[in-house]
Amino acid sequence: MSQTKYIFVTGGVTSSLGKGIIAASLAKLLQARGYKTTIQKLDPYINVDPGTLNPYEHGECYVTEDGAETDLDLGHYERFLNVRTSQANNVTTGRIYQSVIEKERRGEFLGKTVQVVPHITNEIKERIQLLGKSGEYDIVITEIGGTVGDIESLPYIESVRQLLWELGDNNAIVIHLTLVPYLSAAGELKTKPTQHSVKTLMESGIKADILVCRTEHEISDEIKGKLALFCNVKREAVIQSIDASTIYDVPLLMQEEGLDTVTLKKLDLPDNVVPDLTKWNQFLQWHKNPKNEVTIGLIGKYVELQDSYKSILESFIHAGAVNQVKVKVKSIHSEHLTVKNVAGKMAGLDGILVAPGFGERGIEGKIKAVQFARENKIPFLGICLGMQMAVIEYARNVLGLADACSTEMKPNTPYPVISIMEEQKSVTDKGGTMRLGAWDCHLEDGTLVQKVYNGASEISERHRHRYEFNNEFKKQLEEAGLKASGINKKTGLVEIVEVPTHPWFVGVQYHPEYKSTVDNPHPLFVSFVKAALEHQQQ
Repeated sequence: MSQTKYIFVTGGVTSSLGKGIIAASLAKLLQARGYKTTIQKLDPYINVDPGTLNPYEHGECYVTEDGAETDLDLGHYERFLNVRTSQANNVTTGRIYQSVIEKERRGEFLGKTVQVVPHITNEIKERIQLLGKSGEYDIVITEIGGTVGDIESLPYIESVRQLLWELGDNNAIVIHLTLVPYLSAAGELKTKPTQHSVKTLMESGIKADILVCRTEHEISDEIKGKLALFCNVKREAVIQSIDASTIYDVPLLMQEEGLDTVTLKKLDLPDNVVPDLTKWNQFLQWHKNPKNEVTIGLIGKYVELQDSYKSILESFIHAGAVNQVKVKVKSIHSEHLTVKNVAGKMAGLDGILVAPGFGERGIEGKIKAVQFARENKIPFLGICLGMQMAVIEYARNVLGLADACSTEMKPNTPYPVISIMEEQKSVTDKGGTMRLGAWDCHLEDGTLVQKVYNGASEISERHRHRYEFNNEFKKQLEEAGLKASGINKKTGLVEIVEVPTHPWFVGVQYHPEYKSTVDNPHPLFVSFVKAALEHQQQ
């Protein structure tokens, strides 16, 4: 293929229809046909990235290999495609305006009045084509965040309109995802919201090429015909997207509806290869027909919103499938854990995961959960802050340093077993200043984690944190039985701790959940789920 083709995914009627899942599903089908595909997300908010957003506000912040703090949809892209994303895959309005303003200050627009059109739109078009011009991809799918008609989305929609014109016929298409609501009182599906949404898009100068209709009920041929006529699309380009039991069903449902076929036709690309979804179908087979069930306690402080721990929950699905186990995740709010109720709240758990997070709220509950897992020999995985809580718990209850803590929560603690790195002490900006992205880690010989990683000595994992294991306490902790089993050779920082006398007790400073995909479930989660099953069967 000489020219990269572009697909734009827009949304109408309402937000949260699942543009990310539709984009990832289409990308999976195109990839399964042999096309090199990637996806990017354009977010209309003015934050430069979601790094400073509360998880309640926007769900989890996903981190790429190159250290970009991005929207959680990028997690779906990686989990579906098993292709790494980067800084270029997530663009926000904040980043666009920041870039244009910096150019203006440098004098790049000397003498010109800087305006939304052409300066902001040119910057957006440049960002959209960045991945296409790399020469690595046949098809770039761009998901436009928000809903058509939103004020903040207008510059993106205008940029798409210009690109469609510039790229020419068959080189770029628009897929419009919309809602076809069911009115139970009338007992029928309603097409009017979709018609209005398409009309709003057309007022911006964009004609939808394909309509993907989210629905709770089957859309009849008659309604499909009506939508095609009034929305000015071909009959085969009206695609039904009915509610699925799992997001991993969506690629197969889209294949049944012919989304990939009609897309290739519109892009004038060969449609002669049958998609190879063997591994995907095998995963679904295992996922839907588990032989056992385990219950894992997820101890966190944002548990009310599932999206706060999206990657962790998906990692359990991947690891569960490989083990042919259904992983039932029981969310437990760490703020509500006390000495009196911890045993009751942990009853019936086969494994305990203490989740990442920031700040002081709920940390004593996390420490109690760690202690319960350690003393009762329940498989334990601590991620990021969860690993730090494991270190604090061990220092307090085994080493006898009763006031041990992290300087993040108690700056004046006499035993700062977790403290801020020297180079972080002078940092005043909060955004994009943590230890981010992929860092190497050396695994000590003969440790549990080396076994988990199939005997590897060197691994690379993604980080997102500011505070670290304090090496001043390393010797004491190791002598007391907490083994530092993974070290970053360059910095000397401890990345992994484990308790060799415990059946399965691991704390990791990094985020293994960011790298788990359908094709490559993360080894830590696979081993943790297996340990939980063994614990249950004892």
